[in-house]
Amino acid sequence: MENTTNLSPTRFGYDLLRDHVLPSILGAHQGEILYWAGKEIARKFPVFSVEELPVFFQEAGWGILSLEKTQKDEAFYTMTNGDEINIQDRSFQLEAGFLAEQYQKLNGLLTECYGEAQSKKGRVSFQVKWDTKTKIDS
Repeated sequence: MENTTNLSPTRFGYDLLRDHVLPSILGAHQGEILYWAGKEIARKFPVFSVEELPVFFQEAGWGILSLEKTQKDEAFYTMTNGDEINIQDRSFQLEAGFLAEQYQKLNGLLTECYGEAQSKKGRVSFQVKWDTKTKIDS
């Protein structure tokens, strides 16, 4: 009889891949590659509104995403996850690329996202910024 009680990946396994394997493989280009990987994930798993973004982040195990404020051409998010999120040694370009591509798909405007780890506050801040003059065809 097969043991099926614990088939989901553990946080430890995820952290091993994210914090040790990927940086070792990707080297100096880790940030750029993860950013484009995040954009690719967004293309494969599109959301239909920005309100779905926090749900996706939580289901993906990335963290708890909160919209702080929006302005005419930008949105500001923070991501936390208690003690589980490894802020000091991790690149958050995967999440930044994901946010940029989702916003670009939703608003049809050229969009970039910048992430900054704030280790003393235990969170990551994301600034999603779009160019209101540069339309993108979906």
